[in-house]
Amino acid sequence: MNWIGVLILAGLAAELLLNTLADFLNLRSAGAEVPADFRDVYDPERYRKAQAYLAANTRLGWVVRGFNTLVLLLFWFGGGFGVLDGWVRGFGWGPIPTGLAFVGALAGLKLVLGLPFDLYATFGIEARFGFNRTSAAVFWADRVKGLGLALVLGGPLLAALLGFWIYAGDHAWWGCWLALSLFMLGLQLAAPAWILPLFNRFQPLPEGRLRQAILAYARGIRFPLNNILVMDGSRRSGKSNAFFTGLGRHKRIVLFDTLVKRHSVGEMVAILAHEMGHFKKRHMDQALVIAVVHAGVICYLLALVLSCPALYAAFFLETPSIHAGLVFFGILCGPLEFLAGLPLRALARQNELAADRFAVATTGSKEALESALKKLSAHNLANLSPHRFYVWLHYAHPPVTQRIAAIETIQDPRLFGWDPKTF
Repeated sequence: MNWIGVLILAGLAAELLLNTLADFLNLRSAGAEVPADFRDVYDPERYRKAQAYLAANTRLGWVVRGFNTLVLLLFWFGGGFGVLDGWVRGFGWGPIPTGLAFVGALAGLKLVLGLPFDLYATFGIEARFGFNRTSAAVFWADRVKGLGLALVLGGPLLAALLGFWIYAGDHAWWGCWLALSLFMLGLQLAAPAWILPLFNRFQPLPEGRLRQAILAYARGIRFPLNNILVMDGSRRSGKSNAFFTGLGRHKRIVLFDTLVKRHSVGEMVAILAHEMGHFKKRHMDQALVIAVVHAGVICYLLALVLSCPALYAAFFLETPSIHAGLVFFGILCGPLEFLAGLPLRALARQNELAADRFAVATTGSKEALESALKKLSAHNLANLSPHRFYVWLHYAHPPVTQRIAAIETIQDPRLFGWDPKTF
């Protein structure tokens, strides 16, 4: 065991302890009483159910985290990486097919080992709390489709990355950066039209009062919206949501069918105003730029580490290779990536509050958004009192109580200088 191996073990242990501590604090922070602002949507029985849902998912998270760590350590110190590397090299393929086989075998092993937990989460916890609508046929079809996408999209990308590192020499890192950046951009364009329809059906929101209200609001803030789609989210889950996807003329706002059924027109417009606020505040562009810069940093660091013999020795691999180096670098950077994500999650929470302010300012109603957030949290059994440390570590959205408190501070939307006619 060399210094890199010790560093990796320390990082894995620190991340495990940090997450476990956050989980314990989060469970203990759950209040016994329903917060006063939520008593109109959370009766005591449903509040207890939400706390039980939190506890069940937390316990499952402990099991999954501990199992994954144990498997990694057993595979690592049992010489598994060396055995697998020798096996794929034995086929006598070229360096790129060999690398694809090495990474693919590890990904396949992870997929198989994770299936029991996915099954329990879906047909155990989600079913017990009334959310699961997924049939066995849909569950397995999703996995097959996901595997197919990984092969069709991930395979060529990985082959390109391996090719750059093997043949491009000193130019490899920025070639990989360019390839990753183009891949992320292409995914943003392809997802709405080709990828998402593989898993769900999307239908235009029918003509009626809701559609007219949403389109009228979009015109008022000069948001280029040609269509609103409703997704059959109820095919898999009883939870509700809405999201914004795509770029340019391919952008779409998607509503879960469960969302449409449970909210008034005013609440739906407020929810959509929040999503359009992300677009108007350029949060999507911001996230894409951050992702591209992040990819560049990772590629540069990878160029520094791939030629380091100590990295391969830490995993008991006698013959260095690009494909093994990519995997080992991913393990090395796992805990660091978790820490690097903290400021990004903090930025995301601020963006959510900014989108809330935009929605209030442009709809002129605090009540509609507050009501929508309360109903969403109650229906989805959201944790109303997460611990601050847990929020700091994991939340990309502020707790719903914080969002409503922030909305309540808005005395007059005009104080922000926001006139819908100027957007």
